[in-house]
Amino acid sequence: MVELQTSIEIDATPERVWEVLTDFPAYPGWNPFIRSVVGRAVPGAELRVRIEPPGGRGLSFKPTVLEAEPQRELRWLGHLFVPRVFDGEHSFQIEQIGEGRVRFVQAERFTGALVPL
Repeated sequence: MVELQTSIEIDATPERVWEVLTDFPAYPGWNPFIRSVVGRAVPGAELRVRIEPPGGRGLSFKPTVLEAEPQRELRWLGHLFVPRVFDGEHSFQIEQIGEGRVRFVQAERFTGALVPL
């Protein structure tokens, strides 16, 4: 397993951060890595996601929403080819740390047979 995580503190309410996070058509305006998300933020829904790593090749995949708890967490699981070969579980967490202030945590956990490579 390999895990990556980053966080930032934002002067906004959890409701406002959730609103921006689930406004999928607006992603190209603020997210330089996740360039497109199509679908609904509801558990069990399939999304169409396009990522474009800086200096790397773009990749499209169809993850399934695992969790969509308003103002708290959005999490999905995607697979490269078939499940358990190379899986990526992406999560966005919103933690209120003060009045009108949140910590936004974005993480990716990779599992599967190809991860060591």
